[in-house]
Amino acid sequence: MPLESIAVTFRKGDIMSYTALYRKFRPSTFDQVKGQDHIVQTLKNQINANRIGHAYLFCGTRGTGKTSVAKIFAKAVNCEHPVDGSPCNECETCRGITNGSAMNVIEIDAASNNGVDNIRQIRDEIQYSPSSGKYTVYIIDEVHMLSIGAFNALLKTLEEPPAYVIFILATTEPHKIPITILSRCQRYDFKRISIDTIAARLSELMEKESIEVEDKAIRYVAKAADGSMRDALSLLDQCIAFYLGQKLTYDNVLDVLGAVDNEIFSRLTRSVIDSDVTTSLNILDEIIMQGREPGQFVNDFIWYLRNLLLVKTTDDESKLADIIDVSEDSLAQLKADSSKIDEGTLMRYIRVLSDLSNELKFSTQKRIKLEVTIIKMCKPSMEKNDSVEELAGRVTLLENNLEKTCKELESGAFAVSSPVPSAGTSISGTDGIQSQKPVEKRVIEALPDDVRQIAASWNGIINTIDDPMYVAFLRQCHVTLAKDGISLEIMVKSTSAYNAISREEEVNRLIEVIEERTGIKVNIIITKLADDEDFQNRFTDIRELVNMDIEVDDKEEYI
Repeated sequence: MPLESIAVTFRKGDIMSYTALYRKFRPSTFDQVKGQDHIVQTLKNQINANRIGHAYLFCGTRGTGKTSVAKIFAKAVNCEHPVDGSPCNECETCRGITNGSAMNVIEIDAASNNGVDNIRQIRDEIQYSPSSGKYTVYIIDEVHMLSIGAFNALLKTLEEPPAYVIFILATTEPHKIPITILSRCQRYDFKRISIDTIAARLSELMEKESIEVEDKAIRYVAKAADGSMRDALSLLDQCIAFYLGQKLTYDNVLDVLGAVDNEIFSRLTRSVIDSDVTTSLNILDEIIMQGREPGQFVNDFIWYLRNLLLVKTTDDESKLADIIDVSEDSLAQLKADSSKIDEGTLMRYIRVLSDLSNELKFSTQKRIKLEVTIIKMCKPSMEKNDSVEELAGRVTLLENNLEKTCKELESGAFAVSSPVPSAGTSISGTDGIQSQKPVEKRVIEALPDDVRQIAASWNGIINTIDDPMYVAFLRQCHVTLAKDGISLEIMVKSTSAYNAISREEEVNRLIEVIEERTGIKVNIIITKLADDEDFQNRFTDIRELVNMDIEVDDKEEYI
């Protein structure tokens, strides 16, 4: 044989003969259709009872079997020897329809043949009975793409077709079809195929192909297909091609599809809950550098958060296995992660990521958008709209920080010290940790004349200060005599008030104001009362000792 002939034979025999899995294993009988039992049984019953309609509408998402069922139905109604409503695939009519040579089954793509003239051509053709078989079947795919004029032209034909004509309309968007068309068709809604059904079918086909694939890899492909058998076969075909001749593992599938394992999502979720922006962005950088596709990552992360929400809100754990398709180890990890976050925050995360998923479809800066969104999830206060979800996120962040601080206090991670010891607190030991000891009520035996004078004029003194906020804080204070018997001690319970008036410059300002008003220079001590401490039970306000009438004093000072 000449060399040229050998080369041509090799090219045709080994390269050109390959058929994609979704085409190679397209169902040829009703029994091979997976996940649409409710539709298959109804159509088989119609064929067996000879109650065949003239117009059918097949609706459903991509890859669920609409066109395949339409072709099987077209063969079944024309088959010379049907078997329980299914075509035999052996008679001349079945073989002609399968290889596309039959003239009585016409497939039309409405996406490219959507004009009035195309429908008028159909109307002219149906005047002639089929040359072979019982019925002329028109399969119009993506029928929602027809123009308004084309729909109007099709309307009359659908209403009164010849007895030997059947129309099968297929669409993924039935809401775009005029109601006048819908009302003339038998409608069948194709469901998304379950993960179990897709996985079982893929395993069956891999055995036929003698390809070794891990069960975990099969299930991930089935999950990634999102209810579409065709998508599942296409994804599996892609993975096999990349690792041709090798066993297809779970990690291989993740590499090819640009997906991320749940362990990464668990780490990222924990860092987001902890508001750890640095760790979150490091995890994100790790994912991007591995070549993961941002859009796929976001969709998988949403799915992971969805599982967390289901674990959080499902009371009956026995039903979780039916809702969440994960292993026992993964379910245990989901439970652990869900215990650290509330439902409102989870819903906020899902909403934020869903918005991002839509934006990434048209973005040229996907990584930056993803990083900004992760930072937004870590920092709820960055969001401008104060919705319930954002507020819940902020409350969760505060609770987490408080819980973390409490744990550090309990474990002795750091010693507690106060810049100014509380009035009811004494220091013991050398470790700097405060311990509460009961102290008797401080008794004022004699009140110095200069301190008495200041106490009697207190309201008038503070009213001269040109700082409303500072004056308001001073009005909250208790004024007493310090332990040394000569200093003025100002006690306050509010942390914000203590922080405002205890600064050195503020204390000096108050000393100067008192000296200007009374001519007396006095030492001042600022003390923070303990939260559970009652001033009246332990101290005496010196303004009470001078029988000060506050209202009268105010009037006198302003005169």
